[in-house]
Amino acid sequence: MLGVACSLSNRRWIWRQGEDRVGLGIAQRLGVPEIVGRLLAARGVGLEAATDFLEPTLRALLPDPSVLRDMDRAAARLADAVRRGETVAVFGDYDVDGACSGALMTSFLRGLGCTVFPHVPDRITEGYGPNVPVLEALAGRGATLLVCVDCGTAAGDVLACLNGRADVVVLDHHKAEGPPPGVVATVNPNRLDCGSGLVMLCAAGIAFLTAIGTVRELRRGGFFAGRREPDLLGLLDIVALATVCDVMPLTGLNRAFVAQGLRVMARRERPGIAALLEVALVRDRPTAATLGYALGPRINAGGRISEADLGLRLLLCDDPVEARALAATLDAVNRQRQMVEAPILESAMQAAEAQIAAGRSALLVAGVEWHPGVVGIVAGRLKERFNRPACVAALADGIAKGSGRSVVGIDLGAAVIAARQAGLLLTGGGHAMAAGFSLAESGLPAFHEFLAERLAAASGLPSAADLAVEGTVAVPGCTTELAQHLARLAPFGNGNEEPVFILPRVRVVRADRVGREGASIRAYVEGEGGGGRLKAMKFRAREGALADALLRRDGMPLHLAGHLRAEEWNGSVSAGFIITDAALV
Repeated sequence: MLGVACSLSNRRWIWRQGEDRVGLGIAQRLGVPEIVGRLLAARGVGLEAATDFLEPTLRALLPDPSVLRDMDRAAARLADAVRRGETVAVFGDYDVDGACSGALMTSFLRGLGCTVFPHVPDRITEGYGPNVPVLEALAGRGATLLVCVDCGTAAGDVLACLNGRADVVVLDHHKAEGPPPGVVATVNPNRLDCGSGLVMLCAAGIAFLTAIGTVRELRRGGFFAGRREPDLLGLLDIVALATVCDVMPLTGLNRAFVAQGLRVMARRERPGIAALLEVALVRDRPTAATLGYALGPRINAGGRISEADLGLRLLLCDDPVEARALAATLDAVNRQRQMVEAPILESAMQAAEAQIAAGRSALLVAGVEWHPGVVGIVAGRLKERFNRPACVAALADGIAKGSGRSVVGIDLGAAVIAARQAGLLLTGGGHAMAAGFSLAESGLPAFHEFLAERLAAASGLPSAADLAVEGTVAVPGCTTELAQHLARLAPFGNGNEEPVFILPRVRVVRADRVGREGASIRAYVEGEGGGGRLKAMKFRAREGALADALLRRDGMPLHLAGHLRAEEWNGSVSAGFIITDAALV
């Protein structure tokens, strides 16, 4: 696109176009600008689905929860627990989805009268998923029902310790390798015998559908005669948070979850969310980007390097004063996480560069004294930098514990599962884009060779991911009205990326470093011949060719790639451009 085979970020620019006839038909039928119709067509949205895409509602997109295998059994058992006022244990995970699904089930069941003990395992001492000592302790505290959220599908042997002591319901979304555990119910759209088609849901989405099914079961039995039904829609803020942070595709039902959840979050009625928005300095209406870049990392930070249940406690907190204290703690822990991560990332980058030079199709780096809580983030950074599947492991006592991240089209989870089945790993699992594993340190070379062979297709990828461009726009054409039309395609994220446009041959009139430690660049650009002026921002621009080009002040023209957004400030709305890449003319 514009002849850009290697931008200042080493990316190739390519066109992303849909069928023009479909786009025009959408525009005519819905009465929207043609550019909106074309963008919908480029996303594979047809005439019949366009309305629900632009205006996603639960009324139109919510399925009957019973389409999920075992849902009716799960709802019936949970309804029984409510009727009897049982003590319930909720066992979750230490990531955002685990915190959100744990908070959802805990608050839902407490609101219906159950005594609930939530538990989040410690990443270092307990690891992922249920473990016998904790399960026995929860049963010892009187729990007669255990609800596993965001885990449990592969824990049948461990869950068996509760036989005769407590029933178990699993609400999960991770890939299943065989039959489900022998428990009351395993609600997981990714179990081999579930034909629901809801494989795109995160655990919090599954928990939300389970809450709907449970309320329906209680309603049938007359439980709410004289009682007020719970406000399930009020739970959508944490469903949206989990959906975005677990990188679920923002299409179909997930799109409705996030769109409606953002509306709930904008009211700031949940003290924990309101406090976290405050410490993250989010004053505008939250967006999907707010969830992914402001809230998610802070909630994750506790499980990575501090108390695993900090995020869950924040989401459950009803006291605004306590919520502000918890939010401040998570904010501080997140800054600490960044400090822990920085030297590990530097070492991992150097090791990865050597592997790239050697022609490796997949990256595997490991280090002594690397914190296991940040290796997943570092793997993600390597994946972004080199456009290759990347695994990063922390070494301690002869054992490597790590995480991996992959690129679109390369199934890392399947490769890790195959490596475990081949006897190369002690533990291993995941999904296409992310995986976790552990193995003896001495087995790292063999594991790397296995990944290289299994993921050989990645060797043909360019050194940086292609940038899909959906149009060009002149500076005078970057109007507030156009930006507001584009915003109708939000929420943006996985499966519905924000449209990328090119400002061709612009000149930087002025550029300054702004933000914390000058990490961002604010520039004002003009089109050819001085046509119009537009504010443009480049975030995370500490160094590099792109930052240098914006700051050099020599008047040389650039092609700028990025997102056109409607920005609100002090009650007024204007158009702004968020730079993602640039190329020399």
